[in-house]
Amino acid sequence: MAAILGVSSAALYGFLYRSFSQQLNHQLRTLAQAAVPSLDTVKTEGRQSLDEDLPWRDLFLNQDQSLEWFDDDGNLLARQGSNFPEIPLSKSLSSSDLNHGLPRIHYKGQLRVMTIAVYADDSDGKTLQLEGYLRASQSTQRLEATLGHLRLGLGLGGVTALCLASISSLYLTRQAVKPMQQSFQRLTQFAADASHELRNPLTRISIATEIMLSHPDQIKPSNVKKLTTITHATEQMKRLIDDVLFLARTDAANVPVNRKESVDVSLDEVLLNLAERFEPQAQIKGINFQKRLLINLSIKGNANQLDRLFSNLLENAIKYTRQGGRVTLSLNKYRQNAIVSIRDTGIGIPSEYLPFVFRRFWRVDQAKSQDANGFGLGLAIAETIAKQHQGEILVNSQVGIGTCFQVRLPLT
Repeated sequence: MAAILGVSSAALYGFLYRSFSQQLNHQLRTLAQAAVPSLDTVKTEGRQSLDEDLPWRDLFLNQDQSLEWFDDDGNLLARQGSNFPEIPLSKSLSSSDLNHGLPRIHYKGQLRVMTIAVYADDSDGKTLQLEGYLRASQSTQRLEATLGHLRLGLGLGGVTALCLASISSLYLTRQAVKPMQQSFQRLTQFAADASHELRNPLTRISIATEIMLSHPDQIKPSNVKKLTTITHATEQMKRLIDDVLFLARTDAANVPVNRKESVDVSLDEVLLNLAERFEPQAQIKGINFQKRLLINLSIKGNANQLDRLFSNLLENAIKYTRQGGRVTLSLNKYRQNAIVSIRDTGIGIPSEYLPFVFRRFWRVDQAKSQDANGFGLGLAIAETIAKQHQGEILVNSQVGIGTCFQVRLPLT
């Protein structure tokens, strides 16, 4: 809209400027041509003869115009009016257009000047002889004032039109998007309700299989493996439903954590508890687990959500790191942010896949082959929690070298 208004205003301004300029040139040419007969009188009778046939002084009384008479050598003979260009005529005598009968137009400050050459028949009547020059001038102050008002009007009109168009476009856009927003809210609410309702039958299935497995003497040995498979699948479904329920509720709310209503969370204590929880898992797998935590760093937020954020990252780091590798958990401070880094020496992620790692249900093929129990929601949940705490999560990875996830959270 701004481009359309700008081009339209520029086109209108250019058209009016050209029209005004042509009108001014026509006035100057008419004035100069009207004075052609008086050149011979001025040359023969002098300046005093100007007012005898035509009251030139009265003609220029209320105008910003002036007229000058010159002989064929460019010497000034007479002048009437005001606002004369302070340049000698000799500088413009070399113009070929002028000597061929065309007017010459040039500018001097706020003056527009037109010079024409005057010719008369020679004594033999076959050739033309240069008699002299006439130079008509007019101030462009009124033209500039008019153009200034025009620019101001176009500018204010364009801004007003753009504001009104923006307001109306915003209103129409909101009206058009409102049904989509309502559909999205109903969809997320349905996902949240469905996930919540699915938990009940899965819980009953899980309890039933656990009770049956707790009495192996009452079931056939061939059915133990089947019940174990059912229990494992039920736990997977419960984890998936929990993740979907969390994301659905987050989408439905779509609001960050209120820092004023949140409590102070000691970030180093949260990470220390996670390190104590995951360090045995790393040792069982033969992974060197290291922690470098800066103490006394607190943020505003939800401790349970932060625990879930970093546990997802640590779980992935240990899961995709081979035996003999290393996982490092570090906490540092940079300006007013707490920087949590989780670095591993695992399989790594191809660089072309890095923009997609936070998409929901998206997994690298290599990760799918190594862990068939994942759903591709852990990193999406981690990013959602980081954004809720007004932070961000970054990833850097190289295939065969390892991956580093860095979470930046504002300090209290």
